[in-house]
Amino acid sequence: MRRMASLVLVMLIAVGIVAGLKARDRDDDDHGRYRFADDSIVVTRTVYKGTADTLTIGQALPPGCVGGAAGTNVNVPTTTAGVTVSVNVPCGFASDNGEFANDHDSHNVWNNSKTDGSFGITSPIYLDNYSLDGDRLGTLRVPSDQVVTSFSSKSELALNLSVDGKSLTFMGYRGGPGCGGNPVSPTAINLIDVSASNTPAICDPTNAVITSINSTPVVPTAYYRAVVEVDADGHFTYTDGNAYSGDNGRAAIKAGNGDYYMVGNDNSGNLPKKMLTAGIFPIGNELVNATGAETLIPLLAPPVPPNIGMIGRLTNPPLIAGDKAGKETNFRGLTIYNNTVYVTKGSGGNGVNTVYQLGAQGTLPTGTAAALALVPITILPGFPTIAASDPNVADFPFGIFFANATTLYVCDEGDGSFTAPATPGANVADAVTLANGGLQKWVLKNGTWTRLYVIQDGLNIGVQYGVPHYPTSLNPATGGCRNMTGRVDDDGWVTIWAITSTISANGDNGADPDKLVRVTDQLSATTLPLWNDDGDNDGDGYGHHHWGRFETLRTARAGEVFRGVAFAPKDHNRHRDDDDK
Repeated sequence: MRRMASLVLVMLIAVGIVAGLKARDRDDDDHGRYRFADDSIVVTRTVYKGTADTLTIGQALPPGCVGGAAGTNVNVPTTTAGVTVSVNVPCGFASDNGEFANDHDSHNVWNNSKTDGSFGITSPIYLDNYSLDGDRLGTLRVPSDQVVTSFSSKSELALNLSVDGKSLTFMGYRGGPGCGGNPVSPTAINLIDVSASNTPAICDPTNAVITSINSTPVVPTAYYRAVVEVDADGHFTYTDGNAYSGDNGRAAIKAGNGDYYMVGNDNSGNLPKKMLTAGIFPIGNELVNATGAETLIPLLAPPVPPNIGMIGRLTNPPLIAGDKAGKETNFRGLTIYNNTVYVTKGSGGNGVNTVYQLGAQGTLPTGTAAALALVPITILPGFPTIAASDPNVADFPFGIFFANATTLYVCDEGDGSFTAPATPGANVADAVTLANGGLQKWVLKNGTWTRLYVIQDGLNIGVQYGVPHYPTSLNPATGGCRNMTGRVDDDGWVTIWAITSTISANGDNGADPDKLVRVTDQLSATTLPLWNDDGDNDGDGYGHHHWGRFETLRTARAGEVFRGVAFAPKDHNRHRDDDDK
C-alpha cells in the first residue's frame, strides 16, 4: 500500500509540473493547422520561455544529482552476474537564475553552461514560412506537449525536405518511461538538461541527468529522440527512437524508400573510454552502437538494443588513438543525393571533421542492425583527413547541398572562438574562422574533390552586431553558416538559403540571435567575382548583379534563434486537383 501511495505521489508531481509548465507556454504566433505556401521556404525557430524562477542560484544541476563537485559513486554492471565496477558521477550547480540575457540587469541563464556541462532548457518549436525573399507568410506551431527542443543546442532542429517533396522532417524530444520503470516523463517547455538525458531503452547509470524536473522525491525521466514529420497541410506524425542517449539527435530526412535517415551523437555520461570498448560492460556496448548515423522506420515502436539501426562503424580511418568510441561519429549535417546518404562531422575533439558517404554510391543503407553495421563510411576523396584533435584542424563543416553530381556546397561554421576586441569595433573572429567560415564551393574532377573558394562577402564574419533588448557586452558576430538549402535554376545560377553561426562572449553562443541569409553563385564559376568600388560586380546579363555576396533576410530577436531551413513541402495531389479545375 505504501508503494502504491508513493507511485501516485510521483505521478501527481509529474502531472502538476507539466500543467504549470504548459501554462507558461504561450506565443503570439498562429496555432492549429497551417498550409505551407508554394515556392517558399520554412525555417525552424525556437524561443526561450524560461523566467528567473526556472532556476535557483546554487541548486544542484542536473536536478537530482547528489554529491556536488565531488559527486557520488555508482555501480556499473558487467556481463558477469553480480559483478560491478564503481564510477564517479560529479554534479554541477546553478551559477545564475533562469533569466535570459537582457539589457536591464546582469542575469544570464547561459552562465550556467559554465557550471553544468549538460545545461539546456527545453523550448517550443515553430515552423516559420517565408517567401524566397524573406517575407513572413505565417507560422505553424509544433505542439509542445508532443515534442520540444533544447535551448540553446545549436546543432538541433535541422530541417529537411523529403526526397519526394511531400513532407519536412526534424528531430526533438518526447517523454518516455523514466529509467527504472518510472512513469512516462513529461513533454513540456522549461525542463532542465533534457538534451543530455537518457533514452528510455539506454539508461546509463553514469549519466548525471537523472531527471529533468525539480521535485521531491526525485522523479527519474528519460526522453526519446523522435523524428517529427509534417506535410504540406500541417499534419504532424511522431516516431520515437532510442538512439542518441545522453546527447541529441540533429537531423532527419525521409528517403525515397520511405525510411528515415538520421544523424546525432550520444553518451554525455561518465564512463571511462576503456569501459566503452572493453566488451564486458553492456551499457558501453549499447552506447557505441546507437549513435552517429541511424535509420528508423516511420510510426513503428522504437527499436531497443541490439536492434537499433546504426549505420556503419568508422574503420576508414580507424579509431584515432586517444579518441572516445562513439564520439568519432559525431555527425551533424545530412543530405541524400542520387539515392546516396552523405553526412558531415564538424565538432568535438574526436574523429575527423569532414564530409562522409554512407555505403555504396546510389544505394540507401537498409536491413537489420547487424547488416547496417557493415555499411562502409568513407571520407569523400579530397576532403580533410586531419584528426579533429590536431591543433591545426581548420574545418568545421555543417550543412551540405549538391548542386549537381560534381558541385557540392558546404557550410562551415568556423571554430567558434571569440577573440575579445582590443579596441571597440575590432574583429572578434580568429584566423581559422576568417579563412574557412562561410559557404565553401567544392568540385569533383578526376575522382577528387577540390575546394574552389569560400563565399563570405556580406556575412561580415567577426563583426559584432547589435540586437534590441540584448546586452551590448554579448553582441554576437557571424562565424560562418550551419544548416542550408539550395536550388539550381535552368540558367545555371545556384541560390543558397542558410542559417548563420555565431561567436560571442556569451556562456553558450548557441543562444545568440542568428540570421537567415541568402546568396547566389554561378554554377560554372571557378573563382569569386571581382567587385567594383561601388559594391557591384561585373554583372552577367541575367540580373544577378550581386552574386557571391550574402544578403540578410531575417535576424532573430533576443531570446529566439533560427536553426534549420528547407523548401516547403507540396501536396502533389492537391496541385493535380487544382490543375483539373
